[in-house]
Amino acid sequence: MTTGERVDRLVRDADPGGLGVMGDFGGVKQALLVEIMSESSSGRLVGVSRRFRMSRYAGLVAAAAVLVAVVPASMVLRGQSEGGGVSPIVTADAGVVYSPAAMAAAERSPRLLIDRAGWTVAGLYGFAEEHGAVSFRRGGRELEVNWYPAYVYADRYAGQRVDGPARSVRVDGWPADVFQGLSGDFTVLVRPRDNVVVEMKTSGKWSRKDLDRVLADVVRVDARTWLAVLPAEMVMPVRERAAKVLADVPLPPGFDVAALEEIGVSDSYQFGVGVTSRVGCGWIAEWQQARAVGDEAGVRRAVDALRGSHGWRVLRDMDGAGDWPEVFWEYADEVAAGTLRAGYSEGLGCR
Repeated sequence: MTTGERVDRLVRDADPGGLGVMGDFGGVKQALLVEIMSESSSGRLVGVSRRFRMSRYAGLVAAAAVLVAVVPASMVLRGQSEGGGVSPIVTADAGVVYSPAAMAAAERSPRLLIDRAGWTVAGLYGFAEEHGAVSFRRGGRELEVNWYPAYVYADRYAGQRVDGPARSVRVDGWPADVFQGLSGDFTVLVRPRDNVVVEMKTSGKWSRKDLDRVLADVVRVDARTWLAVLPAEMVMPVRERAAKVLADVPLPPGFDVAALEEIGVSDSYQFGVGVTSRVGCGWIAEWQQARAVGDEAGVRRAVDALRGSHGWRVLRDMDGAGDWPEVFWEYADEVAAGTLRAGYSEGLGCR
């Protein structure tokens, strides 16, 4: 039996539940929007889940370009230093058809994976834009991968130097620098390539030895391989995914479900934010228009819809993970009371 055949057999026999992937992130233009969205009167962060509250979205304006590479179709087996096991990276099934939006999002992302069993995707954000973040989790450790436009590299590097000198490493064969903050967490800043800067941040209990082991297992893959290792929900066609979220949500007149394609590939929390933001903004626009022309029936419809948001399953499910539902309900309750503060469009992300 050849080495390739042995690898293929091991992959077939492996438990598919150990797929490893990427993690948390902060974006550029979208990150700025989230910061605006997240500033409610109580100062809560609402556009991101609580897991992402410590993420930094500072000093960014736009994002760009792609990191491209392909790993061989046959699996790669790494050493046993991280607990052993078969590589979690799987070759994409040729028969699987991904939506154009999912493929485009994957092409825009760095598509960095940890080629080590046990690492799983903890979150995904910003893929509808040309930037984003994704996080890996294994036990009590997380590695957050963010990407930004190349022109921010000098500022990011200078900011990290405040905590101490850099140490040279390589990520998928590309030069990078490691910094350790006063808290003990590590930041890995990968040198610009293809107009993109990748920045990785650790959280949890990491030693420098742990970090070096994981960095040795980071590889770039093609778009289909990347999508194959993401949780199925994240790459589900947007219309199908939206139908589940909107099952008990009344839609404002003229609501364009097709426009939800803009949300793209994301975890369930971020997808819920994107969908309910658009629904809420639509009902508020209806309420304002009805009030302007004296349409009392129209006002009541909008008020009833927004008041009923306290019972929407999507918001109730999200309530334990972040503050978006509470802030949404604050605006909904203001509409029901006949008043609405001027900054609602920023708070809800209305366009």
